[in-house]
Amino acid sequence: MPYIGNPIYQSAFVTDQFSGDGSTTAFTMSVAPAGVTNVLVAVSGVLQDPSTYGVTGTTITFSTAPPSGTGNISCRYLGIPVTGIVTTAYRTVTEFTATASQTTFTPPSYTVGYINVYRNGVLLGSADYTATNGTTVVLATGATAGDLVTVESFRVESVLNAISNSAGSVGTSNLADSSVTTAKIAAGAVVEADLATDSVTTVKIVDTNVTAAKLANTLDLSSKSVTLPGGSFSPIFVSSAATGSSVVFGSIPSWVKTIRIATSGVQVGSSAEVLFRLGTASGIETSGYNTISTYFQSGSTNNTYSTDAFKFAGWLSTANIHNILITLQYVTANIWVATGNFQNPTYNDYFIAFNGQKSLSGVLTQVSIAPSTGNFSAGTIAISYQ
Repeated sequence: MPYIGNPIYQSAFVTDQFSGDGSTTAFTMSVAPAGVTNVLVAVSGVLQDPSTYGVTGTTITFSTAPPSGTGNISCRYLGIPVTGIVTTAYRTVTEFTATASQTTFTPPSYTVGYINVYRNGVLLGSADYTATNGTTVVLATGATAGDLVTVESFRVESVLNAISNSAGSVGTSNLADSSVTTAKIAAGAVVEADLATDSVTTVKIVDTNVTAAKLANTLDLSSKSVTLPGGSFSPIFVSSAATGSSVVFGSIPSWVKTIRIATSGVQVGSSAEVLFRLGTASGIETSGYNTISTYFQSGSTNNTYSTDAFKFAGWLSTANIHNILITLQYVTANIWVATGNFQNPTYNDYFIAFNGQKSLSGVLTQVSIAPSTGNFSAGTIAISYQ
């Protein structure tokens, strides 16, 4: 008969045959069935009720010795239990003692088409009874009082969507979310070639799992942002024209620890010093600075101490062009130290340097650059921090 699909394979149930001698009751089988309901026993062609024999391991013991005969005892095994697995009976036998003319018998539920009916040990043909509803068996001819009617039903099970025990048979669709943990992955089992491009993102990396040993010697951070405990780190550079009474750079992140300020061609409209001050969210602070400024000119020096700002104290002139470089460094507890150099390209015989310290009342958020009097009239001021 033609069919679609894989070839059909079949094999016979394992069967043992023994010869009775009228006195022997115990026989050794080739297998060990789970129990009496897992073996069909016939003596001289007559099916035996499971109550007439017992099974222990590979030994079957009859309550009455079978009669003499050659190969007249048949044991057909319906299933052999697998070690360590709980087994379920796949054959159910129910016996009834009929009343006169009884036709309907009610065994436990059964699967239609998987049932045998015996009358006094003789197997009935399919035309001799009706078993179509899974709950009752109806004989075509009424039984005689005292007849033994035996109903034998078989449990039917199937395996759906079984996964083949072969390489590549298990895909991601077979795995529940979070079912594969690190404990189930052998060390070194996953290599770079196993990972799709960009498949590993930050949300898939457990905190502290990336150590220095797992990073290359060089790290390209161009156009990148790195998240640090204090916030986001990215090199920042801002410049502004020197105009008005002050230039303020605000919104400085709390994680900043180093600030550099540079000026080029800055001029003021009157004789004034350029003041560099720090501020918090509460405003720019105008006191508490500890600054010493040293003025060098033609071999002579002059020191000036200031508390109102970081500044270069010295010769003041509206003609001064301020080319300045200052570095501010965070130390601890909102304490900042500063150092700077001043040079005027118009004059080549003088130079100013300063060092100082300032303890802020809070976290630094802004920096102000302003002339001590008047306004800026020219130049550029730039700030960078990290």
